[in-house]
Amino acid sequence: MFLDFSALLPQQRYKLLTATVVPRPIALVSTISTEGIVNAAPFSFFNVFSEDPALAVLGLESRRDTGAIKDTTRNIIDSGELVINLVDRQMVSEMAACAADLGPDQSELDFAGLSSASSRMIAPPGIEEAPIRFECRLFEMRKITPVRHLCIAEILALHARSGLIDTADMRVDTSAYAPVGRLHGTKYCETQDRFHITVPQSGSTPPADRKDRRRQK
Repeated sequence: MFLDFSALLPQQRYKLLTATVVPRPIALVSTISTEGIVNAAPFSFFNVFSEDPALAVLGLESRRDTGAIKDTTRNIIDSGELVINLVDRQMVSEMAACAADLGPDQSELDFAGLSSASSRMIAPPGIEEAPIRFECRLFEMRKITPVRHLCIAEILALHARSGLIDTADMRVDTSAYAPVGRLHGTKYCETQDRFHITVPQSGSTPPADRKDRRRQK
């Protein structure tokens, strides 16, 4: 099968991309408006980009009905600050509630029953229930199309739930950290079914199963 993306509608591309590039991490982004309203919205067009400088990237979409930019985008442009809260199994329902279409004068934290947590280096608060949260400053906001912005955020600091990180060697206890991943539509996945794979040394014998697959071709 071959699909030429130039021949597909944007919504068709969206369905294919979100159903094939999986699982995707979820950023529950909290910002604050010029009126002091705390906003929170989930995004799965999200990932970290580099460690030096420490950068994260977010794909921000405008409202599909009017084309107006959403509260998160406006707040980041106005304040230059945001908190990226990561999502685990304990708060996945609250995360979904933050996607509700509320007015700009309503806080998703109140609607979802989440608690704000003061930040140390920026004004917007994080979310107390989040296992990990990053205090971020806007690095660059690029308007890709009239309805799509690319946000590059510099990570200034990290907050972690007690017991998740051993600061002696900066190791995360993956048995205690259970983030969820976004699939597509209303589907999500857990990340506790894990396995290890070591990278073979150059010149080593390929794994047996790889040789078997080659013989079958």
